[in-house]
Amino acid sequence: MGAAEHLGIYAQGWTNGDADTILKATSENYTFNDPNSGVIPKKDFARYLAGLNETVKSLRGGSSAKSFMELSEVVTQENQGEMTAWCWWVIPGTSIKGSGLIKVGEDGVRSEVITYYAKLPG
Repeated sequence: MGAAEHLGIYAQGWTNGDADTILKATSENYTFNDPNSGVIPKKDFARYLAGLNETVKSLRGGSSAKSFMELSEVVTQENQGEMTAWCWWVIPGTSIKGSGLIKVGEDGVRSEVITYYAKLPG
């Protein structure tokens, strides 16, 4: 499976909020970096996503959305066997949104660093 295929499966997992699908597309040393939670290794990712799912459910207040997350503005660049992807993401029914920087190789998604879009206090 090539980098683009890994990225597609990874994106599908996020769209559905499905940790198993996300992890199926990741490399052995995958890390996820959320500024609120720190660097999360692959072995702890399912627990992280379960907590995020609970937060989203409480913010949605019982209303449902077609997807867990919507991804747009995906831009990719390949260089020496590694793909870098940037995307904009939104969790429907909440004010949570931001950007992601994803690194993908032939062995799967190696890392993602996310940012949140929010107004500064004050």
